[in-house]
Amino acid sequence: MESAAALPQLTAEEQRVLGALLEKSKTTPDYYPLTLNALLTACNQKSARNPVVEYDEETVVLALDSLKRKHLSANVIGASGSRALKYRHAIAVHYPLDPAETSVLCLLLLRGPLTAGEINSNSGRLHDFEDLAEVQQTLENLAGYEIPFVEQLPRKPGQKEARYCHLFALVPEFDESSYASEPARKNVSELEARLTKVETELEELKALVDKLMTDLY
Repeated sequence: MESAAALPQLTAEEQRVLGALLEKSKTTPDYYPLTLNALLTACNQKSARNPVVEYDEETVVLALDSLKRKHLSANVIGASGSRALKYRHAIAVHYPLDPAETSVLCLLLLRGPLTAGEINSNSGRLHDFEDLAEVQQTLENLAGYEIPFVEQLPRKPGQKEARYCHLFALVPEFDESSYASEPARKNVSELEARLTKVETELEELKALVDKLMTDLY
């Protein structure tokens, strides 16, 4: 484990870019590392993101440059004779986390603070958790490192489950409005999972078309 006193602090843009790279390395490994266009699409994805953003290429490039200086991303040259520059995360180089731990961090980077139950229901193609107990154990492992990766947030009045946040940024302040809609969020979780699957399949199709075009030219 890296011996630094604390994790590098990331901007909102850096968190989104790093989270997107982590996600696509697991969900679309055949098209990873990502081109800038694919990474931009992943950052601006409408499902499985909180908040939803509309970044432009410059925003993503600046975030990538900053992540590279913090040793969390790297550039690679495309394979199969392509000279297109592609991008990958480098978090595993400095933080040898297991797949379950990496998947939890990915979700927290992309969605913000989550309960163990929300992590379990939204892990999808990232990691196949056996049950809620494994999710809870993974969170405890991440919080128990000499340099913690996550922190449990104080449980607020009326809140049934505690949420966890990652520590690549300051611990968020409590926003009452973010908890008021919890019942509705649970009711649409199944629909969101379906939308995420459809969106991922569309991204895979776009990546395949890009690859075919690259091979042709």
